[in-house]
Amino acid sequence: MAGSTTAERGERQQESSGPPPVRRLRRRHLRVIVILGLALVFLGIPTVWLFYGSDWLRAEHVSVSGTRVLTPDQVEAAADAPLGKPLISVDTDAIETRLRQKLPRIDSVDVVRSWPHGIDLKVVERTPVLIVQKAGKFVEVDDEGVRFATVSEAPKGVPALELTLSRSSSAAASLRRFGEARLVREAVGVARAVPSAVARDTRTVKVRSYDDISLELRDGRTVAWGSSEKGAAKAHTLTALMKASPGARYFDVSVPTAPASSGS
Repeated sequence: MAGSTTAERGERQQESSGPPPVRRLRRRHLRVIVILGLALVFLGIPTVWLFYGSDWLRAEHVSVSGTRVLTPDQVEAAADAPLGKPLISVDTDAIETRLRQKLPRIDSVDVVRSWPHGIDLKVVERTPVLIVQKAGKFVEVDDEGVRFATVSEAPKGVPALELTLSRSSSAAASLRRFGEARLVREAVGVARAVPSAVARDTRTVKVRSYDDISLELRDGRTVAWGSSEKGAAKAHTLTALMKASPGARYFDVSVPTAPASSGS
């Protein structure tokens, strides 16, 4: 019994010699982490230098596309891009903000880093759907009712907006309730809904009140449109009415289910 006990003790001592398996795994994992950390440090330093310290990836030129009325030089000047700086550090949001603030004609702009040395400015300009005459010049109004530019010559094919608010109690109440800006947006809504064939011939959009908007065509015909509501139905009705009464001079689609035409 004593010999057996001594042998068993020897076996237990052999089994317990050396670090436990869990401790060995921890040491191995620690070595791997250290090696990976050193590798990242040695790889990261050249990468950071490449993007921020070298001359290989610096902003050197700006390209502009999408302009129609604006010139590329105007856009580039307003962008004020930080040429000579590392391209990766260029604040594209700041450039976009400057362009929108300095050039209201810009509806949207996409500022893109073009590696290795360029900054691309992809511009979409606002398109006028109405013009407002003011002090001998013309204010352009886009499809959202934004007055974005004043020009000395009226753009071709764009109808004029006339706010000829009557002195009637209903017109005064309409102005107080909606305000001039809202009435301008209503006129824009009408201009957008007018059939394309009629839009090409529209000379003036007149606003007397919220629900009293009319069109004057270039050949002297008049269209009573009413409010901007039910624009698609009114456009469809006007097209059919003009075909049915080609000699008429006056068309009323303010109630599209009960249109009328008159004159010859």
